[in-house]
Amino acid sequence: MEQNNIKYDICVVGSGAGAGPIIYELSKAGFKVVVLEKGPWIKTEHFSKDELVACRRNVYSPNKKDEFHVIESKNHKGEWVSKATRDSSKDYWNGNMVGGSSNLMSAYFHRMKPVDFKLLSTYGKIEGANIVDWPITYNDLEPFYAKVEKVVGVSGEVRPHSTQEPRSTEDFPYPPLKTNIISQWIDEAGKQEGYKMVHGARGIISIPNEDRNSCYYSGYCGSYGCSSDAKSSSRVALLNKALKTGNCTIIPNAKVYHLKTDGNHKIIEAQYYLNNQKKSVKAGTFVVACQAIETVRLLLMSKNKDTPNGIGNENRLVGKNLIFSAGGIGGGNLYFKDFDEETDKELKKQGLFVNRAIQHWYEIDEKEAKAIGFNQKIKGGTVDFLFEHSNPMPKLIRSKWQGSKLLYGSELKNKIKKYFTEQRRIKFEIFNDWLPTDDCFVTLDDKEVDKWGDPVAKIRIGYHPHDLKVAKLLAKKGEKILEIIGAKNISTGISGAPSPNLVVGGCRFGTDPRSSVLDSNCKVHSINNLYITDGSFIPTGGSVPYTWTIYANSFRISHHLLKILK
Repeated sequence: MEQNNIKYDICVVGSGAGAGPIIYELSKAGFKVVVLEKGPWIKTEHFSKDELVACRRNVYSPNKKDEFHVIESKNHKGEWVSKATRDSSKDYWNGNMVGGSSNLMSAYFHRMKPVDFKLLSTYGKIEGANIVDWPITYNDLEPFYAKVEKVVGVSGEVRPHSTQEPRSTEDFPYPPLKTNIISQWIDEAGKQEGYKMVHGARGIISIPNEDRNSCYYSGYCGSYGCSSDAKSSSRVALLNKALKTGNCTIIPNAKVYHLKTDGNHKIIEAQYYLNNQKKSVKAGTFVVACQAIETVRLLLMSKNKDTPNGIGNENRLVGKNLIFSAGGIGGGNLYFKDFDEETDKELKKQGLFVNRAIQHWYEIDEKEAKAIGFNQKIKGGTVDFLFEHSNPMPKLIRSKWQGSKLLYGSELKNKIKKYFTEQRRIKFEIFNDWLPTDDCFVTLDDKEVDKWGDPVAKIRIGYHPHDLKVAKLLAKKGEKILEIIGAKNISTGISGAPSPNLVVGGCRFGTDPRSSVLDSNCKVHSINNLYITDGSFIPTGGSVPYTWTIYANSFRISHHLLKILK
């Protein structure tokens, strides 16, 4: 094995939202930081709006023949069955590259709210769910939410609404992005229903800043890298600045497979593959941020005589309480013929955002909760409105069917033309808590291996029925808004199938080593110099997308590390 003779102050495994703040802050403070990133270094000039590259080929994620997962889910008989993603259409990779999946995010940024940090004490136990309170409060994280707004870059506009969380700053540092006329309609629909819409923030800057250009409204955000650097990825907002300090070394295509301990509760070496050769690097402190599934996998693979069950796994908790995001999607069609000429022209404007959300039911009162089978108030969630993604291929593929009839020729061409020229589809996405259970976790598969011969992650995906009840109630709120603004053919899909790009947990933090893997500062309880700073730490997921919270917590841990390392 070839060793790097340099001993770094910090070794960071991964480079996405959970890693970027650590790399940025510690490099700025003068510490020597090495970053081991499994994916390639794709730079701004390499990103394009090519749908084949972004969504149809293994360009931004590994080839599933080489690297894959095994998914364990229930069949129609209620039996757990396993299938490798190599052999299915499912993919649980979320962007393997320098900057991680933050390069490809849609960048819907909502803060968690104070109630998200105390689910157990607020609502009590839920049978079959492993809910707990966080070991920190919203107030502990709030200054770092504010720091993300400024340093990483968040655009928006603070307007009062019924569940507005406390803020230490008056407004966002970047003005809101431009919106389509439909945003005004949604605002008016909310007023008609008796509540105010949330003006959604985005991790996309609206005005230029230093080396970054502002958004140019291409309409291609989710699944695509940004060609203007407006999107607030870890790569653009943090890593590029860390590199300018001269204290940061990034090694792409470096797949870490083992963390070596010294027998005295410390990591001394990260071992990795590079160009099919085994290499290693030494450091004083180690940070792992590979996203939840792969972080768990690395800890479980790092077995030796000191850690026979894997690092941090003395109580067999590593991989437990994996969390996705519960909810679903809905949508309807807005037909241009239903509007006057001027309105039609405004509605057709491409690239402008919607940026509206319902959070009025972030908590569901007792009356509404009883209507869906609960005896007390319960946690609700978020409904985010957006236009259908700009990708043409899914629209074309769906067009080939008329019910069970397969269309072709002129009939198919006419249907495609109508879809692209006579309407726009408005959608909503629902985010509510995916309750942690004993049936959602990560282990190592005992048969399947990747191209390096390492065991792949096996993911059991079980959900709590509570999640679906909440999502269905929120769907009705979204459907009502679509009805008011004139949408037709409204439909909603709610299921227990997870969204693989929204996954956290597996190494929950807490104060008691018997019930958590990490302490309140995300240090592995049993290892003195190992921190986990991706979304693995999250014990309960809240009812918003996770990226902003992951960024904020990583800045919080950076602050802690700077204090103890200095």
